[in-house]
Amino acid sequence: MSIRSRDVPRGLSSGIADVPSWDGLPAFTDCPYEEMRMNASKPSLPEPWLRGTLADVPVVARGVLHALELAWEDANKWCGGLSDIQIHARPTGLPSVAFQLRHIAGSLDRLLTYAEGHALSEEQLQRLKAEGRADGSAKEVLSELAAAISTGSSRIRALASDDLSLPRVVGTKRLPTTLGGLLVHIADHTQRHVGQAITTAKLVSASKVF
Repeated sequence: MSIRSRDVPRGLSSGIADVPSWDGLPAFTDCPYEEMRMNASKPSLPEPWLRGTLADVPVVARGVLHALELAWEDANKWCGGLSDIQIHARPTGLPSVAFQLRHIAGSLDRLLTYAEGHALSEEQLQRLKAEGRADGSAKEVLSELAAAISTGSSRIRALASDDLSLPRVVGTKRLPTTLGGLLVHIADHTQRHVGQAITTAKLVSASKVF
């Protein structure tokens, strides 16, 4: 599942609903969690950065795109089978899977806004405050992530050939960084929160409470 000549995922009919996907493959599996866990041990494609794809994209931006692609695949695999209740559950007080996925989506938009040399809008700040809300179905939350990665990938491509040493500032304190620093942080931050989402998804799926 690689992002090739386009960054926009297609919606396909599946057992769950019309949900975006990469390269036309179903975005969310109908497999129960136990089957997904068993499938995880089976041979599979190497991670996106080892597939030889996106050769037309400069190397730093390529690495970021591959990180987003891997984030999508992992979120799809481990969180796609959660119920509407499970995706908002907070085992032992941990942030919910819904929060983690919405935070990835919102942070991607905010970090790219800084990378493009702009300050955040009031609308973006309001969306930040709403990331922890406990509403929306599992399909809707995952669709938000898919849409954010699709749009974010296009924005990263637009920045790919720019000078990575260009100065940028972050937040109301205007903390200094560079375009390259922001792009690398996008990859790091996204992977970190996908890992947290997966850990929570496993806890929720193994629980007899949710």
